[in-house]
Amino acid sequence: MTPAIDLLKKVRAAHTVHSYTHDPKAPSYGLEAAEKLGLEPSRVFKTLLAASEKGELLVAVVPVAGSLDLKALAQAAGVKKADMADPAAAQRATGYLLGGISPLGQKKRLRTFIDASAQEFPSIFVSAGRRGLEVELAAAVLAEHTRGAFAAIGRP
Repeated sequence: MTPAIDLLKKVRAAHTVHSYTHDPKAPSYGLEAAEKLGLEPSRVFKTLLAASEKGELLVAVVPVAGSLDLKALAQAAGVKKADMADPAAAQRATGYLLGGISPLGQKKRLRTFIDASAQEFPSIFVSAGRRGLEVELAAAVLAEHTRGAFAAIGRP
């Protein structure tokens, strides 16, 4: 399994793992997950990493159908500015490969922000740490085990 799934099992958090056959040519990993699992894209969330002006890495969890509002993330994090993180730095800090970064079970504990829309659903789907593997869980469970904060950081 992956560090994300290992963490959820260890803390006995309610979750369900869903897998599908990943197509390496898929233009969007998140939208591919929604399509292959037959889900509304608004319930499937992608994990993005941004960096503050001081170089602090921030985790942003937003719906796959939209995009990350970097200004809103910076405001939520109390920093002046946020830009997308260097992909190599994101992989080093999380221990996951791009396209399979989970907000759970990362190598370093990073401040995490979850789009407030996640709270509208009984459960949401996030990467379980590998392309083709998603974990379904309540947004509150995700926030608890990432020490995440809810904020309006997504754009439709």
